[in-house]
Amino acid sequence: MRGLPAALVFHQGVSYDQQASVGQVLSIQVFDAAPEVRGITGTIEILRTGTNGNFLHVSDMIEIKNASRPPLTQAGERTFEVYLAAAAKIDSVLASGPGKIAAIIFAAPVPGEPGHYTVDFPLRPGATKFAFNYDLPYRGHAAFQTRHKYPLEQLAVMIPTDMKFSSRSPAFEILATGNTRYHVHAVNQVEAGAGPKFEVSGIEALPPVGDQASSHPFSLSPASPNPTSSPPVRANLPLLVSIDSPLKQTQPPSQLLVLVGMTSVLLAACAILIWRGRKARSFSAAQTAAPQTRPRQRSAA
Repeated sequence: MRGLPAALVFHQGVSYDQQASVGQVLSIQVFDAAPEVRGITGTIEILRTGTNGNFLHVSDMIEIKNASRPPLTQAGERTFEVYLAAAAKIDSVLASGPGKIAAIIFAAPVPGEPGHYTVDFPLRPGATKFAFNYDLPYRGHAAFQTRHKYPLEQLAVMIPTDMKFSSRSPAFEILATGNTRYHVHAVNQVEAGAGPKFEVSGIEALPPVGDQASSHPFSLSPASPNPTSSPPVRANLPLLVSIDSPLKQTQPPSQLLVLVGMTSVLLAACAILIWRGRKARSFSAAQTAAPQTRPRQRSAA
């Protein structure tokens, strides 16, 4: 089995790829790179949980936005940091840049800080998505202390209906999803650093990925609507968080291609959902277009 052809160029140690048809002439944008770049923020994080025997499986998906001006790529050994549960045992980590081509990557643990990991996947201008899939020892209850490297527009927690969610933070809203297989709790405008705590309890397995991916689209809104209190949430959350298949290096290449291809589609959907959410904000002020530095371009056949 073969995937779609992709054009690949390198600039200052960073690769820039783009899917292409055979014989197509492409113009691929490349950017200068720096170890620290201003203008990087978090867009959305979704934690999807469910039980698997004596473990709680968590799929933690995060989208990071690089809106640097002039546009620069953040590249180096520690481009992004994530804070998972201290007892997390990682199954797989996937990433997708603006080119929407997913890759299996490695998360390095920070010595002496359980649950703190770093990755070296470059943060190119635009949206970068990460999916951290891991298991926790579970005896019917688990507590989470969220923490973020960058401020986050929205944090959402998805659990099956037979499990329970609790938090002392009044910022969490119960969202009406129109789906009877899971509940979603979300909080908007999370600052960098320590975030809200929450707990999950109960026993229920994650709904199958295929079932969620084929679910009809729905719009999420607070259970008690108040359009002036907070931005509307994103739609079609299952498409964002069903990236929980463990990707083992022992799998045949054909299976890896299928899984990576599916993940690429799911990750790419996030950009569309974020756009929909922003378009629905009736109170958002019109943004003034700022002068942009023209990026470098390279042609690839």
